[in-house]
Amino acid sequence: MPTIVEGDDALIAERESAVRDLTENVLPFWQRHAFDDSGWLRGKVLNNLTVDDSPDRHAVIAARILWTFSAAMRDLPADAQGYETTARHALDLLLTRFWDEEHGGVYWSLNAAGEVAADRKQVYAQAFAIYGLAQWHEASGDEEALAAAWGLFDLIEAHARDREKGGYLEALSREWGPLANTALSDKDLSVPKSMNTNLHVLEAYTTLLRVTGDDRVREALAALLRATLDNIVRREPWAHCALFFDADWTSHVDTISYGHDIEASWLLWDAWEALAASGLANHQLQADTRAATLALAEAVRRHGVDPDGSVLYEGSPSGPENHQKHWWPQAEGVVGWLNAYQLGGRKEDRAQAIAAWGFIEGNVIDRAGGEWFAELERDGTVRDAAIDPSADGACKIGPWKCPYHNARAALELLRRIPA
Repeated sequence: MPTIVEGDDALIAERESAVRDLTENVLPFWQRHAFDDSGWLRGKVLNNLTVDDSPDRHAVIAARILWTFSAAMRDLPADAQGYETTARHALDLLLTRFWDEEHGGVYWSLNAAGEVAADRKQVYAQAFAIYGLAQWHEASGDEEALAAAWGLFDLIEAHARDREKGGYLEALSREWGPLANTALSDKDLSVPKSMNTNLHVLEAYTTLLRVTGDDRVREALAALLRATLDNIVRREPWAHCALFFDADWTSHVDTISYGHDIEASWLLWDAWEALAASGLANHQLQADTRAATLALAEAVRRHGVDPDGSVLYEGSPSGPENHQKHWWPQAEGVVGWLNAYQLGGRKEDRAQAIAAWGFIEGNVIDRAGGEWFAELERDGTVRDAAIDPSADGACKIGPWKCPYHNARAALELLRRIPA
């Protein structure tokens, strides 16, 4: 971890506010609303708490709930028993309904009745399953869960790793063979590789390495970190992560995702710290990771934020183009700039971390209905799917609206800032 911040009243206040929101708002909301009476995942919960159980359920949401409540068990021991119940619900779904007993791995999605809706092996989903299972193992000591994580690791390494060009493929068929349409969602391109998938493989392997200290994971994570720095992080016109690639890492678009960039900034350094703690000594990799971490955080601060402290959605080399403000880039911004401040000591990063949490407190937390609003317009108006069908993702719980970004931000503040 970068140098711990001590004796900073403003950051201590931010930490206390975030942990209070986590324990009194975010986690209780998911405990109340994530599952129906039978233990099955809800399809969607709108801002007004109306339930729509028609959408497909995705393995990713189960894995993210598992990670969130497992991490809460570890870091908030006073309430660990209640968190364990929710984590076990997610664990059981991940290892039963979502698990492909014949070919291994997790299905992408199931329909409302629990039948397989999409059987492809999206590497993004396999990575999140490792992330959740490894964190659950750390919190509970469950060896079967760790064995399942190892099984997923072996499948990814055998079928999705590009050992010649580096990185990991986007998706494969149910049988782990070629797949025509690899797109992660309707908003993503069908390409051999993406920044998003490789970032979350990096995140999953970081946790698996911390939990196991295994040489195989160390080698794979070091190789992925190097491939990310060499192929995904670009320096022109300023530091950013290219998003979609062919097999040779040729970028397909010039879109800049400010949320992904600030998230990547601290996850890259987190990966390096796990590698260093496992015994890896590589001064060049350390220096390059540090430089990328600080450059990404500075670039988003300079080019992707509004005066109110919020992170805009995306842009291009010409500047911001989508001025919406989604919940997850705000959460990642808090951690990303705090990490950069701890690592580089720049006062601008400290100020931006505080401003980002201030925007969340004033605009994103739903103090009446619970949890966080998923999407806001630039002026702070809440986008609401119950009012505007075009705001399909504007819900409290859904295929992409999850507890892991905002819960993780609070847990990182708890970890990094002494009371």
